[in-house]
Amino acid sequence: QGQLVESGGGLVQAGGSLRLSCAASGRTFSTYAMGWFRQAAVKEREFVAAISWNGYDTDYAGSVKGRFTISRDTAKDTVYLQMDSLKPEDTAVYYCARNYGTTMTRRPEQYDYWGQGTQVTVSS
Repeated sequence: QGQLVESGGGLVQAGGSLRLSCAASGRTFSTYAMGWFRQAAVKEREFVAAISWNGYDTDYAGSVKGRFTISRDTAKDTVYLQMDSLKPEDTAVYYCARNYGTTMTRRPEQYDYWGQGTQVTVSS
């Protein structure tokens, strides 16, 4: 059974940076597109970023484009989310997930494996 484990969350001041990691174990995820989502209190889960299986293509939500960068290290079977210029509205639990389809998507129903989430809190 495969598993995804996020790390790197924490408390940071507005304007600061954090780097989230998502490590796969149990099975390889390196041949699948991957995504990051987030869910703030009393809000629905929303798409943040996605990366193709080979890392050549990426997609970002408009609210994070230019501030966040998704990347992956296939050898380590790990996906990263570099978050810069953080804002209080970025506060949420961040989840990584595997896309079981063949193309990148923003639709959460196209993702089958999810991590447990890591809390990111941005203070003003």
